Amino acid sequence: MSTLELGLIGNSRTSALVDKNARIVWWCYPYFDSDPVCCELMNPVKKEKDMGYIDIGFEKIRQADQYYERNSAVLVSRFGDNAHNVIEVIDFAPCIPMHDRLFTPSSIIRIIRRVAGRPRITIRIRPSVNYGSEAPQILPGAHHISYQGSEQTLRVTTDASISSILDEKAFFLEESVTLILGPDQAVESSPQDVGRAYYEATVKYWQNWIHNVSMPFEWQDVIIRAAITLRMNTFYDTGAIIAAVTTSIPGSPAAKHNRDYRYSWVRDSYFVVSALNRLGATGTMERYLQYILNIIADSKGLPFQPVYGIHRNADLEEKIAPDLAGYNDMGPVRIGNSAYRETQNDVYGSAILACTQAFFDQRLHRPADRNVFADLERLGEEAVARFNQPDADIWHRNEKEQVHTFSSVMCWAACDRLAAIAKELKLKAKEDLWRANAERIREEVISNAFNTELNTFTSTWNGNSVDASLLLLGELHFLKPDDPRFAGTVARIEKQLLRGDFLLRYEGEDKEGIPETALLVCTFWWILALTTIGKTREARACFENILSRRNHLGLLSADVSRSDRVLWGNFPQTYSMVGLIQCAIRLSRPWENAF
Repeated sequence: MSTLELGLIGNSRTSALVDKNARIVWWCYPYFDSDPVCCELMNPVKKEKDMGYIDIGFEKIRQADQYYERNSAVLVSRFGDNAHNVIEVIDFAPCIPMHDRLFTPSSIIRIIRRVAGRPRITIRIRPSVNYGSEAPQILPGAHHISYQGSEQTLRVTTDASISSILDEKAFFLEESVTLILGPDQAVESSPQDVGRAYYEATVKYWQNWIHNVSMPFEWQDVIIRAAITLRMNTFYDTGAIIAAVTTSIPGSPAAKHNRDYRYSWVRDSYFVVSALNRLGATGTMERYLQYILNIIADSKGLPFQPVYGIHRNADLEEKIAPDLAGYNDMGPVRIGNSAYRETQNDVYGSAILACTQAFFDQRLHRPADRNVFADLERLGEEAVARFNQPDADIWHRNEKEQVHTFSSVMCWAACDRLAAIAKELKLKAKEDLWRANAERIREEVISNAFNTELNTFTSTWNGNSVDASLLLLGELHFLKPDDPRFAGTVARIEKQLLRGDFLLRYEGEDKEGIPETALLVCTFWWILALTTIGKTREARACFENILSRRNHLGLLSADVSRSDRVLWGNFPQTYSMVGLIQCAIRLSRPWENAF
């Protein structure tokens, strides 16, 4: 049975998941959204072909350890056997500053090093193509092997014996062997020299990147791992940030509606920008802002979608991969995401909230101007037109007859921030216009979405139930921290949605029935809300509980089982890592009070 006890390696162009046995079980190549050459995590149907992974055979393992090199994305797996033979497997994707740019090839480098004794290993390279439907054609060379598919070729250049790899025969590891896996291009130096140089440069890059990140006093290890993961989930070429590197890991044991998360969700944008800003990761933040601004410009005359591809592609037509049975046989495995067609009225506010940073941040190389403001106004006009209209809502419930409060509040936020931007740009008439729009929307939301009998805002206008998104009314500054209506809303959410240590998204059944798992981001929102209303002690206890649910490398997925602590959902989840960053920074003691 597969678990999410996995490590992530990547370089903001490609990424892979490695299990505790140093087996690469998921690798979309050459990009995040490409066909996976390693797809074992999704369980190929054609089991007789035994393909979709890359691993190291090392018999009679007595001890195993796995960790990241300090402050880096370089993963080390260490194994020892009963005869005291010890090896290390070092995995990373090269990430190297070069000629004022970042060199990030669609490559993975694996260095297998003898640590003690005379270990004997087997190298198995068994990629697949077309989402597990077939094995590639194998074309051996003198010092490399090419695995040729219909669209891509994976080349493995190595100083190991080619015949030993092809025949999968065990051999003694004298010192080390290096595997360079990537595009079908010749390696100009020896694999060992390239591997060593790239290893040193990649470790240095990540450690220098972390060196420039702002850090609170407490939970620094948590923030460092979350920040590096967030950075790895960034597609450097366009600035897009994906929700996760996987598709179709179900959100619970009973889930039936698996989703492909290898795309960029607009709804995440404000919170991602906020986290990057707090980290001081200005370069990553600016590239992401440019991605958001570009998809806004691309959408002129078209519907503004909830989700886009990493190449700014709008069409994410969904199809099924028939030759993959799914995570623990819990298919289907989806390629694409039909949510791109949904009407989610919160996206206008999400995009404008994120892009507001570009008008006020003096660090940026390309601060936003009046032309950008004009593009944002187009979204604002949609927000004004849609704030009181039904939509699919943030939870994809598609209750077309319902006006969802969170979507309405995000439309208010769009107008509120446009007024602030207009003021910064000294556009008085525009400021007055957007301020008036914001005030009108706010009045209507309060009039229609606040239930005076229950002393709470409700999920829908004129409703009587709540959902976790209402916890963000304080974060969005729709309500002040001391507003009793916010405290009342938090209390009502706790009463209706709190199950043990975690919050549900909403009460009652959904498409999957009664939820067995909790979406982690809801509990992060609860922590932020608790700090807003002054319940810091409770917030810290809740945060520590979430930290205990991370896997052995400090990573989180989208969901967690409420009963047995097992992680579920696509992995590693960007929003969960953002939640770790936001909550740790909010809750940490300040440096000046640390000692």
